[in-house]
Amino acid sequence: MDPTTDNARTTGAPGSARDALEALRAEIAKAVVGQDPAVTGLVVALLCRGHVLLEGVPGVAKTLLVRALASALELDTKRVQFTPDLMPSDVTGSLVYDTRSAEFSFQPGPVFTNLLLADEINRTPPKTQSSLLEAMEERQVTVDGTPRPLPDPFLVAATQNPVEYEGTYPLPEAQLDRFLLKLTIPLPSRQDEIDVLTRHAEGFNPRDLRAAGVRPVAGPADLEAARAAVAKTTVSPEITAYVVDICRATRESPSLTLGVSPRGATALLATARAWAWLTGRDYVIPDDVKALALPTLRHRVQLRPEAEMEGVTADSVINAILAHVPVPR
Repeated sequence: MDPTTDNARTTGAPGSARDALEALRAEIAKAVVGQDPAVTGLVVALLCRGHVLLEGVPGVAKTLLVRALASALELDTKRVQFTPDLMPSDVTGSLVYDTRSAEFSFQPGPVFTNLLLADEINRTPPKTQSSLLEAMEERQVTVDGTPRPLPDPFLVAATQNPVEYEGTYPLPEAQLDRFLLKLTIPLPSRQDEIDVLTRHAEGFNPRDLRAAGVRPVAGPADLEAARAAVAKTTVSPEITAYVVDICRATRESPSLTLGVSPRGATALLATARAWAWLTGRDYVIPDDVKALALPTLRHRVQLRPEAEMEGVTADSVINAILAHVPVPR
């Protein structure tokens, strides 16, 4: 079961941290309809201290999803609209001259938050895109030679539109590799869309989550306890070898010019551990690896032009590899 494509449910022995994170689904559902898989992906990213690339057409509640998650987790969140004229200092902050003290002081940018929504990240030039690299990798921002740590937890949820490319700057592979997961946000089903319209007809205001009934059901302490539990999840040598074999197979695929790097293999192992813990186990099985393979690897591979012209997709290549790589017993 792929938690980013199916309505995966958490099962297993009760635990306060796991129960708190499970409660997020019901709480966010008060504001967002039919995006439970994306909620799961965001929770997995928080458990792994990773970042998420959200891809979907406009109007599928990507921004609302992140805001609702922040409210339910009692975390600070900020939104930056990435535009062609956005400067790096608009994201990270800058030194500002104080006339009273006759000194420069640092004015923090919006990156100093728990959940940063980088809206339409591919609409800003590479110079500004790269301003997030240090923040995403090192959890700090360096201005005028002074490193300044970011809050913990810290997650970048970047959105991009998959159907509109005019005036955009595609993210380079090096930056794509910094995202732990790439989650696709689909259009809602017919019934879900009816539910959305019914809520709006009854007065739902997406800008007022408190009025919608969204309340904090977990917090940073629950998240830290969950991370500690995930770190104790057992990974057998056979599972480690299975992850390596999958990633090495992408490097040998005739449909790809770029396969998964060792960083991608590490990411797949981490997300599989988080998913194993969320489903109530303290050990990883092959199904955990398969469940997280698509969202963890789809943005880390590059198709050959001829394969792309034939209708081959990154997901189809990864699925074929999963079908052929021997599963450990």
